[in-house]
Amino acid sequence: MARKGRFVSGIQAVRGMGDVLPEEGARWDGFEQTARDWLEAYGYRPIRLPLLEKTELFVRSIGEVTDIVEKEMYTFTDRLSGESLTLRPEGTASCLRAAIQHNLLYAGPQRLYYAGPMFRHERPQKGRYRQFHQVGVEAMGYPGPDVDAEHVVMTARLWRLLGIGDVTLEINTLGGAAARARYRAHLVHYFERHAGELDEDSRRRLHANPLRILDSKNPAMAGLLSEAPRLLDDLDEEALKHFEEFQEILREVGVEYVINPRLVRGLDYYNHTVFEWLTPRLGAQGTVCAGGRYDGLAEQLGGKPTPACGFALGVERVLALMEACGAAAPALPADVYLLHQGEAADRFGWRVAEQLRQAGLKVILHAGGGSFKSQMKKADASLARFAVIIGDDEAQVEEVSVKPLRQAGEQFRVRPEELPPLIKHRPERA
Repeated sequence: MARKGRFVSGIQAVRGMGDVLPEEGARWDGFEQTARDWLEAYGYRPIRLPLLEKTELFVRSIGEVTDIVEKEMYTFTDRLSGESLTLRPEGTASCLRAAIQHNLLYAGPQRLYYAGPMFRHERPQKGRYRQFHQVGVEAMGYPGPDVDAEHVVMTARLWRLLGIGDVTLEINTLGGAAARARYRAHLVHYFERHAGELDEDSRRRLHANPLRILDSKNPAMAGLLSEAPRLLDDLDEEALKHFEEFQEILREVGVEYVINPRLVRGLDYYNHTVFEWLTPRLGAQGTVCAGGRYDGLAEQLGGKPTPACGFALGVERVLALMEACGAAAPALPADVYLLHQGEAADRFGWRVAEQLRQAGLKVILHAGGGSFKSQMKKADASLARFAVIIGDDEAQVEEVSVKPLRQAGEQFRVRPEELPPLIKHRPERA
């Protein structure tokens, strides 16, 4: 047994919950900054949500007869309170719970976004992890199809910002409660006539949640599902009007789409519009972004009737798709790597580094000593844009030597206060 406080040899991360190492972390930071700018350009504000929620929240929102609730949630009993708690498997229920609890909707409709880890006990594979990360977007208090379309248009813009191609948009409508009730009856009747062709999961869901059967990935049932009744045939005039107006906006702004009548999404709270962005570049995990409307969820959680729409995108999958498409992830390198050698240069270097940071530059101050040659190798490896060099000669006259690292250019010498505008207004590459 290892002594208290000592590292136990062989301890590794929990399966399906990996580390994001520094080199990869820079790509994450770059993506997250792009995502924040993108969301705020559409008027969405950040909200931060807890990782732990009462289990009842997800049972009531996601649906008791779903794979997430039945098989995938990390649920435990709190030793002090005796409450059943769950690591959040998705963010919509938490976001709406917060809006209801803190009366956010009394101030009017809300456009919100959040980002962070989610947890599902799945079989780990490429593109599917037990701890995964999402950026989620929720618009609450908006009843019309304009917000549904805004979410699709937003995501189409994000793919362009990130340099992502080879994605296809699939859309569908689930209609309102009355249409779904009619469709449910038709679906149950159809599957009962073909009960022998249903797998175990589908038979279990037949009367509890027959729409979930349409989401089955069992290839042996593909033919059966293709012949199943279509929900579109049971829609009322209001639902069809909502869906058509949604499509009109997409056509107006030039967003191409495919109507997939089998698209039902994996969570029970959806109604009316649902959509998914798919790619063939990530194998079986082809969905990179998905969402839709959930007008009845607020009432399910004890709030007042509130129309709402939202979506989430998987960060790991988006980064993998960027790599597959050859799109360079936005990086956030330092502006300056500051080299220094000599007693006076060491003291002056500290002052210069803080002065440059105060001016808004990102500065790596060399640590660990060494010759200028060895320091310059580290400066180049850091991916910083400029090396700022301070020897005792520079320190004596309170100047610095500056060498461009990512573009052609001669080394030059300036006073520290003159450097920030020169760096800020200089292009990344010549």
